Amino acid sequence: MPKICVFPGDGIGPEVVREALSVLRTIEEVSGGRRFETEEELLGGVSYDAHGVPMTDQALALAAASDAVLLGAVGGPKWDPLPFEVRPERALLGLRKNLGLFANLRPAKVHAPLLCASPLRRELVEGIDLVVVRELTGGIYFGEPRGIRMENGIEVGINTEVYTRPEIERVARVAFDLARKRSRRVTSVDKSNVLESTELWRRIVTEVRNREYADVELSHMLVDNCAMQLIRYPKQFDVIVTTNLFGDILTDEASMITGSIGMLPSASLGGKVGLYEPIHGSAPDIAGKGVANPLATILSIAMMLKYSFDRTVEAGLIEEAVTRVLAEGYRTGDIYREGPGVRRVGTKDMGEAVREAIRKRG
Repeated sequence: MPKICVFPGDGIGPEVVREALSVLRTIEEVSGGRRFETEEELLGGVSYDAHGVPMTDQALALAAASDAVLLGAVGGPKWDPLPFEVRPERALLGLRKNLGLFANLRPAKVHAPLLCASPLRRELVEGIDLVVVRELTGGIYFGEPRGIRMENGIEVGINTEVYTRPEIERVARVAFDLARKRSRRVTSVDKSNVLESTELWRRIVTEVRNREYADVELSHMLVDNCAMQLIRYPKQFDVIVTTNLFGDILTDEASMITGSIGMLPSASLGGKVGLYEPIHGSAPDIAGKGVANPLATILSIAMMLKYSFDRTVEAGLIEEAVTRVLAEGYRTGDIYREGPGVRRVGTKDMGEAVREAIRKRG
């Protein structure tokens, strides 16, 4: 029986994970009883509160021994005063690094019923379906030297942007392989005019394309221009591949094009065990109120079924169900706009609507 390690995490994490797992159980029901074993562990702030560290050896061992990992969210103001090395976010970075998850796939798709939720004009966003492939275990988040120290009596903060040829080659291949299943177009985003690390990035991505993927169209774009183009004309993009830092920023921007960060799932791949999580944070201001949007986490389950378990039919059932409930007017607060047939619902009711849509379709 396939095993899923579950980290509900902090803030709204437990609420949205609960609904996503219930959707998975519904998928089990309608697909002939093929079941998944799940086991939960603490991660993030809740782990620090219980154990004094954001990720225990036991939690990491469980993740490594599983077939996939589902994560809610980590972090919150409560833990911000902690020393850097034990903040909740260090658990997430450590998990990615230890599991060898070097490629983060973040789709940004505009659902037709949510066109009015986007801050951009309808004609700019209608039909958008792009994917950002973010390098996940290199770059400035992991480079050495790093830290805060005194130099000649002056306090200095240091972070280092470092990329090696193998790191760039492997994430480029993920992007090109993905493009072959889509429109065969890749945009590589860098800052090669001022950063030598991304000058290398541009050169190696080009080499990989010319050597192995001549059937895929490759273009390059500076990150500041890409940030502008995502707002000016987002339809020009299909697959974007970029560095850890730039991917972190650009995917949050892309999420708002779709109407809400609460709609975007993600998959972190590269090692034996894939990690699936919504890209939103822990949202401590609404935690425990039952109003969080569970759709990003539910769609992360769909990505898990597709990429870790090769169950594309079941993944499609979830995606179709999400589209259906949106078409029927169900909205959590983050995507709610008053209008005919639109109803505002909470976390649990949105999850139940998706489950009911799966039962009808399955």
